[in-house]
Amino acid sequence: MSTSKLLRQRAQEILGSRKHANNLLDILNMWQSHPNPCIMTIEVIFEELLRRGDLYQERTISLTISEPTPEIRYVNWLRNCYEEVWDKLLNSMEDSRPTVQTQALSTAIKLMAAEGKSPLEPVNNIEYYFPLSRLKSIIMKILSPDRDNVSLITRFQEISSYVDALHYTWKSLPSLTPKRQPHNVYIKNLLDFIHKLPLPQESSDSNQDLLCGPQGSGEFKCDYAAAKKALNKVWSCIMHWEVTQQLHKQLLIVLLERVMSQLDKPILMTDFLMDSLDANGPIGLLALQGVFILVTKHNLDYPNIFTKLYSMFEPEIFHTKYKARLFYLSDIFLSSTHLPEALVAAFAKRLSRLTLVAPPEDIRIILLFIGNLLMRHPGLKRLIDKPLGSSGSKNISPYEISAAPNDPYLMEERDPLQSNAMQSSLWEVKSLQCHMLPSVATAARFIREPLPSVEYDMATALEQTGSHIFDRELKNKIKDIMVTFERPNSMALPKGERLLQYWQLTTMH
Repeated sequence: MSTSKLLRQRAQEILGSRKHANNLLDILNMWQSHPNPCIMTIEVIFEELLRRGDLYQERTISLTISEPTPEIRYVNWLRNCYEEVWDKLLNSMEDSRPTVQTQALSTAIKLMAAEGKSPLEPVNNIEYYFPLSRLKSIIMKILSPDRDNVSLITRFQEISSYVDALHYTWKSLPSLTPKRQPHNVYIKNLLDFIHKLPLPQESSDSNQDLLCGPQGSGEFKCDYAAAKKALNKVWSCIMHWEVTQQLHKQLLIVLLERVMSQLDKPILMTDFLMDSLDANGPIGLLALQGVFILVTKHNLDYPNIFTKLYSMFEPEIFHTKYKARLFYLSDIFLSSTHLPEALVAAFAKRLSRLTLVAPPEDIRIILLFIGNLLMRHPGLKRLIDKPLGSSGSKNISPYEISAAPNDPYLMEERDPLQSNAMQSSLWEVKSLQCHMLPSVATAARFIREPLPSVEYDMATALEQTGSHIFDRELKNKIKDIMVTFERPNSMALPKGERLLQYWQLTTMH
């Protein structure tokens, strides 16, 4: 008999008659060798036992010592087995096999839900009960300091559709967050946990899905303010920890995408974001978005923001994952028509120079960006046809990209106002009119025509990736090719095939 069939049979015997109760011990003994079938069998058994109330026990105070009845001994034995099952489930969540981990987590959540609907002991509120201690033990295993539990966190995320489970998860999280410096693995797990777990929504709907208790009973009231307060407590602890560069980047992502809008005092993140802004690469880009939020929504005054933004436009930006954020935020930062023309000209020139080393998909984005700058500041149109150098030398040819000795623009200058951009021209954009990709060459021809009256939508343009360009070029260049003129009727060669003639000659001989 197969293991699964044997386990199903023993489960049916346990649920059918108490005389087969010892089958439960046999199943627990098989856990080590057959974890997944045993976990699923245990789930079926105890969900039914909890529903029937076989583990329920009244609290009694006895003044005399008496021998417990067989019924009480049986219930106590079942409850001891139930606690052993929980220990095994929590240990299985640390198993090296992902399937065992996720199955143990799924079963633990289902048993927690069953226990919430059928408590082991009397509770004050008969309408609703949530086994918070079970939830805490699950979260403690997920936030392991020893192993990366991203798969378990993703699976746990499924309970976020239940408002009571979400509420109690946030309620228990501050007590599980250490004040002292934890292990890096724990920090990663916690950041993943916060990133994937939403906050409860403010809603007066009494028919929200509940993991425990009667559905739509209206007895459970979710406290959105308490969940938000819990997040603030957890984040205040995280801000005191030292993190590696990789964790620093992950922390910024979670802050921007999940936490920033829920903080009571986002302005307290100023020092952290300013320090992060000085870092190179993705960390500086992510911090720029945080500073942008503080500047636009919380009235932060950062006078050197344009100098810092200008310094971020380096060739290395094209090799980072978050370059789209830089282009999008920069377009917003430079959207004001009251900025000095010299400042905007420096950005336009720097972007123009970067097109010489940028990938094709990024060149198109940069050209749209430059077009927006020219539309906002019509005075910069003189950079299009302006001769290079103070001596009035002729415009550079598109075929002489490497020979621009008279260009006064200083690429190495960190201060955009000292870069001499106003004395230069956008000869790099003109050179792109001879680009090998027709889409790039067409995009660069915007400087030969009157500029449109409406700015380009950078958000839509950033959605276009290199794969879009490749697919579009394939559709333009390649036509459908006929691979056969006759529908084959068998494995034989088509009619008229010369090889078939030689084969016939061979068979004749």
